[in-house]
Amino acid sequence: MLGPHGTPMKMVVNPVICACMVAFLLPCAAFAAPADARQDAASARRSGSQGVSVREIERRVIPRMPGAQYLGFDYDPSTDVYTLKFLRNGSVIWVDVDGRTGNIVRSSGN
Repeated sequence: MLGPHGTPMKMVVNPVICACMVAFLLPCAAFAAPADARQDAASARRSGSQGVSVREIERRVIPRMPGAQYLGFDYDPSTDVYTLKFLRNGSVIWVDVDGRTGNIVRSSGN
């Protein structure tokens, strides 16, 4: 296709579409990576040592939190601590559990 001065027009549509896709997908990938890394760390810990599985920890801890909604967990591989998160009456409660023993080491919130 010729431009206004008889010179070929450069196709700018493809680069613009690609730039828009990168701008949209890059932040999505950044948010997905931490969850994958957390799962990988938890899997590596289970396969490499004798610890308590997160499902067993949940089975032990959740019944001890009556009236609270379980939100999920985080895992810190450097300390081998699972942090279970709960919501009760608008307050967030964190329960830290030793991944080796399954014992509650700390609880904060109401």
